[in-house]
Amino acid sequence: MANTAPAKKAPGRPKKVESETITAPAAKPVDYKVKQVINTETTKFYEIVKGGGIMCRIKSEVTVYDPVEKITMALRYCPNERTIVRDEQSQYARREHIVFNDKMLAVEYTNPNLIEFLDRHPDNVTNGGSIFKEIDKAKSAEEELDKEFAVHEAVAMIREKSIDELLPVAMALGINIKQKNVEIKREMLNDAKKNPSKFISMFDNPTVKCRSAVMQAVDFQILKSNKNGLYWFDSNRLIVSTPPGSATVDIAVRFFMTEKGAETYDQILSELDKI
Repeated sequence: MANTAPAKKAPGRPKKVESETITAPAAKPVDYKVKQVINTETTKFYEIVKGGGIMCRIKSEVTVYDPVEKITMALRYCPNERTIVRDEQSQYARREHIVFNDKMLAVEYTNPNLIEFLDRHPDNVTNGGSIFKEIDKAKSAEEELDKEFAVHEAVAMIREKSIDELLPVAMALGINIKQKNVEIKREMLNDAKKNPSKFISMFDNPTVKCRSAVMQAVDFQILKSNKNGLYWFDSNRLIVSTPPGSATVDIAVRFFMTEKGAETYDQILSELDKI
């Protein structure tokens, strides 16, 4: 009997499958310039005003007077307690040291115990103490601004005033006025930057002007100064004697600032005007 089984088909090429390209979403760029924001409004700053050093430890248990209750009570800083009043703390209270580093201590608002303890501490300047105080940031900024303005004003005075106006202050500062004007101004500038407010006030200080007049009168041989007293140069007549251990110029300035010496001082100024 003939074989009637159907013939097998030859294998053909595999069917081509269209591939789908899937595009992944672009990654969000990382911003590496994000700055950490510190809210200084939630932090109190305290500083040592007397003594201190790299590390300064203050008392963590003190006795204070409560004007409301009219009693004396003991306060103790224990981080694990809800109150700083020792009598109201639990038997598990653990006292902790309070240390200022480089004379500074920053306390976050999350530590109300320490803030209250420092605010009521008898060594706090606010409470009449003399060891530490809270830094008033607004006041500090204002003081810094005032100092900057004073420096600019002092520098402007040195730049704009004539050398004749600057010499009295230069003499009072102990600056050698026999050097060049530019060197005198340079030394005055250094003093002005150290204490600008004091420097500015010296221009209106009558004692500074009087001292300058006396020193100029000695330089121009109107007066003669030695350890015994101040004399008129021409007549060698004594104006004021100098007590042992005192400086003649200092004694003379004090004398000329009195009613008794005012007339002689006017005469010296008159002689200087003739030069």
